[in-house]
Amino acid sequence: MVCPWCYIGHKRFARAAARHAGEVEVTYRPFELNPTATAEGEPLLEALRRKFGGDVAQMTSRVAAVGAEEGLELHFDRAVSANSFEAHRLIELASRQGLGAPMTERLFAAHFTDGLNIADAEVLAKLAAEVGVSDTGEAGDEVREQLGRARELGITGVPFFLFEGEFGVSGAQPEETFLAALEEVAERTGRRAAPRAR
Repeated sequence: MVCPWCYIGHKRFARAAARHAGEVEVTYRPFELNPTATAEGEPLLEALRRKFGGDVAQMTSRVAAVGAEEGLELHFDRAVSANSFEAHRLIELASRQGLGAPMTERLFAAHFTDGLNIADAEVLAKLAAEVGVSDTGEAGDEVREQLGRARELGITGVPFFLFEGEFGVSGAQPEETFLAALEEVAERTGRRAAPRAR
């Protein structure tokens, strides 16, 4: 939810999946870029300066330009760096209700376009209501288990796409690369390709 390349990769993969001849089932899995971040948050640019040092304007403007090519508005000057655990929990709940994709999209836009703090309980409640997700407060244990599974798999960065539990594609690859991966996995397995996006 807080990784711009995940947002870009998400868009590219969605277009590839729409072009793929077979059915594609997507399962969203959590990954915390900064698990020690607070729920109160801070301006994203300040967090990036602390992490990378110096002027981060050139780096963020380049990423924003790539995002714009994909039809995304990435406003790093508005974005809030905050803990993403509750947002991932909300995606897990949304997925159980058949609303994983729209909830994920809304959280990306809330963070990068609207400049909302996606760790704030009131913000999350509003976003859940917009999408039609009933937040029962559940799924925290499931998210913790999935985060542990990512560590076991050795996943140290995102975006990461795991097809059929064994074929991995790392990074915000071009749409054509994702389409080729879907077709290759379908051919190798003889089954419907089911990626799990992190």
